[in-house]
Amino acid sequence: MEIKKAIYQISVTDKNKIINDNLPEFAFVGRSNVGKSSIINYLTNVKSLAKTSSTPGKTKMVNYFLINDMFRFVDLPGYGFSKTGKVHRQVWAGLIGDYLLNAKNLLNIFVLLDIRHLPSSLDKQMIDFLLFNNLPFTILATKIDKLSKSKLNQNVERIAKELNLRKEMIILTSSLNKLGKDKVLDLIQYKLEEYEENAGD
Repeated sequence: MEIKKAIYQISVTDKNKIINDNLPEFAFVGRSNVGKSSIINYLTNVKSLAKTSSTPGKTKMVNYFLINDMFRFVDLPGYGFSKTGKVHRQVWAGLIGDYLLNAKNLLNIFVLLDIRHLPSSLDKQMIDFLLFNNLPFTILATKIDKLSKSKLNQNVERIAKELNLRKEMIILTSSLNKLGKDKVLDLIQYKLEEYEENAGD
């Protein structure tokens, strides 16, 4: 898989404006400031495609990006803490839940976790929500450049155990050190081919 074209399409704040056409989609979700915009820019090789921010929780919209005129990346609102310190509404509430439960051609959800930390209660809620609704997902462990190799392996084990998932469901990534891109794009390619095969049945 090679991404040759990536353009911003639209941002929506209303569940009634969520796009539901025939294009396959891949969603990105995670805590505020976990690096969703950075990973989208890294995968597409377009530096400012998704707007990055140093202010956690700034993204409150569902952002759509058209890739290769064939499918979309969808950047979902970050979940976490507001400036007042209050936890945002449960991760399945509002736009996140509306999108995940109603996107009819959602092929995979990439859940981003900071490799340096154990999953938060909100991360666990998100995983439980995806499992309960039988939605396909993969963990993208971000910021792996911040850890030594031994600490990295240790944290992967701990995250997998904490979430009760197989280690194979975790892809290690670093937009800074350019790591993990091929694995993510290979998975996207596989999902697209599977989708096309099923569409032909």
